[in-house]
Amino acid sequence: MSPVFLLMFLVFFVLGIGGTILWIWMIVDCATKEKSEGNDKVVWMLVIVFTHWVGALIYLLARRPKRIQELGQ
Repeated sequence: MSPVFLLMFLVFFVLGIGGTILWIWMIVDCATKEKSEGNDKVVWMLVIVFTHWVGALIYLLARRPKRIQELGQ
């Protein structure tokens, strides 16, 4: 095996593990701290679950700061 292959494997492995950790963290954060009014919580959970790390990143950058500002959580 070439060193380039091993480096690429390591990079993708680390990104995959990091994305999964982010995904789980945002699922837990949304499930425990998002208010249950209307369908906001359900919609965000569906976005996070079905789009994996992309949805988790969107939640982290778009909704989480707004929720923290509104509710202090």
